[in-house]
Amino acid sequence: MTKTILIATDYSLESLNILKKVMRGKDAAEDQNQYNIILVSGYDMGDSIRDLLFNTKSTIFNKLRPQDFCEAYAIIKNKYPHLINKIVCDIFTGSFQRTFNNYIKAENIEEAYYSTSIKSKGNGKFDLIPYIKKCKDLKSYEISVELREHLPEKGRLAEIFVEA
Repeated sequence: MTKTILIATDYSLESLNILKKVMRGKDAAEDQNQYNIILVSGYDMGDSIRDLLFNTKSTIFNKLRPQDFCEAYAIIKNKYPHLINKIVCDIFTGSFQRTFNNYIKAENIEEAYYSTSIKSKGNGKFDLIPYIKKCKDLKSYEISVELREHLPEKGRLAEIFVEA
């Protein structure tokens, strides 16, 4: 059976620790399901006509998502091929709870995972956690992620291999 889960992210390597912990837990529980994983960040499109007309998802991702992030989630996907069907990056651009609830229904998302230590601020990003907590049609789980400040590989792809 295929299920869809949402992981709130800010497209930093640290936020992939949420994905690692979720997959490690499902692997330890010998979960037989396959998962479509949607990595989502809130993004404020602004109200400039030029921005609304000429910004596409790919141009927004070029601003928000570093290449190391894509390589890192591909590594995680390769580590759990029996659990992960596909991983998709997305942005939520709405500003109302009703819009978020419709997004959850449209994507058939059953579970959401987030960490309060990952702050989605700057570059037009906003925090999805209040929307996730208020959504009644969604099972949400907070994952504690320890952000280590003194890693020699902090901010590099090697950070994915550090066991949390």
